[in-house]
Amino acid sequence: MIYIVEDDAAIRELEQYALQSSGYEVTSFESSELFWQAMHTAEPELVILDVMLPGEDGFSILKKLRNTPSLRRLPVIMVTAKSSELDTVRGLDCGADDYISKPFGIMEFLSRVRAALRRSAPEARPNVLSFHEILLDNARHNVTVSGTPVELTYKEYSLLRLLLENTNLVVTRETILQVVWGTDVSVESRTVDMHIRTLRKKLGDAGKYICTVRKVGYKLTDEEEAGEE
Repeated sequence: MIYIVEDDAAIRELEQYALQSSGYEVTSFESSELFWQAMHTAEPELVILDVMLPGEDGFSILKKLRNTPSLRRLPVIMVTAKSSELDTVRGLDCGADDYISKPFGIMEFLSRVRAALRRSAPEARPNVLSFHEILLDNARHNVTVSGTPVELTYKEYSLLRLLLENTNLVVTRETILQVVWGTDVSVESRTVDMHIRTLRKKLGDAGKYICTVRKVGYKLTDEEEAGEE
């Protein structure tokens, strides 16, 4: 089930038609009041949320969703006529999973919907990952090195987990950007390098296992092969 919150009838009907033609179950609303009424009855798998709405705007709706524990991880794609970088940053900082500006192509719209749903789908991933003295316990969401807790940011944690899931395999910068930051977010390659640098530092001596593969990416490998370049 996908909810659309859009006050422009033409755009709302276009989005609904495109999604339904692609096999999705869709319910649309022209105001926040109708949306919240429906949320009390059934929660969707994704919300397509316009920013400029009568009464309560999209940013306010998004903040309420992110401040509700049971809805914190509900995927939200914001759609708006505004296209400035400031509006995009504001939407993403408020917790939007994606941000698309009007006018937009239907194929792009559907692709972003599929990507958001794919990222939110539960994955059968091991709860505990380890490499030498590094241990990541996903059930408890903590990392230890030789039994000592290591405090990581969300991005650093996600990055380490990706490397642990691909031990001795090269993980490209493109893959890191897609998995850790999301395909919809534009992040420069040096941002990845910076996070690798801080991750190595926080892991202490175990940071030596993170190997730089020049012009390609990184891999978690044995000590004799590893090292910072």
